[in-house]
Amino acid sequence: MVTRRCGGGVPVTAGAGGAVRFDLPEADDFTRPYWDAAAEGRLLLRRCRAEGCGAAHHYPREFCPYCWSEDVGWERATGRATLYTWSVVHRNDLPPFGGRVPYIAAVVDLAEGPRMMTEITDCAESELRIGMPLVVHFRAVGAASTASAASAVGAANTASGGVARGEAGGGARGGTAGGVPGGGGAVVAVPVFRPA
Repeated sequence: MVTRRCGGGVPVTAGAGGAVRFDLPEADDFTRPYWDAAAEGRLLLRRCRAEGCGAAHHYPREFCPYCWSEDVGWERATGRATLYTWSVVHRNDLPPFGGRVPYIAAVVDLAEGPRMMTEITDCAESELRIGMPLVVHFRAVGAASTASAASAVGAANTASGGVARGEAGGGARGGTAGGVPGGGGAVVAVPVFRPA
């Protein structure tokens, strides 16, 4: 069972136990390709296809935030980034984040240009440096974070070496339900970064 309330900061009641969570994204038909790709260990971004623009952006939007063109499509990112800034979170009362403190909330510059909010893993705070090279990997989160779902994300991370390569298809909406909330599964793969 997944229930939602309207507005920003959407809490999710997931699973039969009814535990409220604040870490599950609310996917829709537009963002489903992004979450499906993440479940396969691939990071997508959007790129404008208008003549004279060609800018990449993230978070996903249906239009280019630079030239306002609606001729925008999905593109597979390299999965490489550099650290722009970070903060160590020592307290977070929203479930399930309290069980993960301290964690490193960060903003990274993707190799393709856009900035992205994320989390840094597998690195001590003392080792962080502005501009340090990072690579994406994916964390399985969700009410039914079963061993099989976690190993599926792990296999995707291993297969790609934690780095997405190549190009995805055009701007098609829809896609399979995969592990996206509201799409038949309760486990989602969330992109996070670690040192390259």
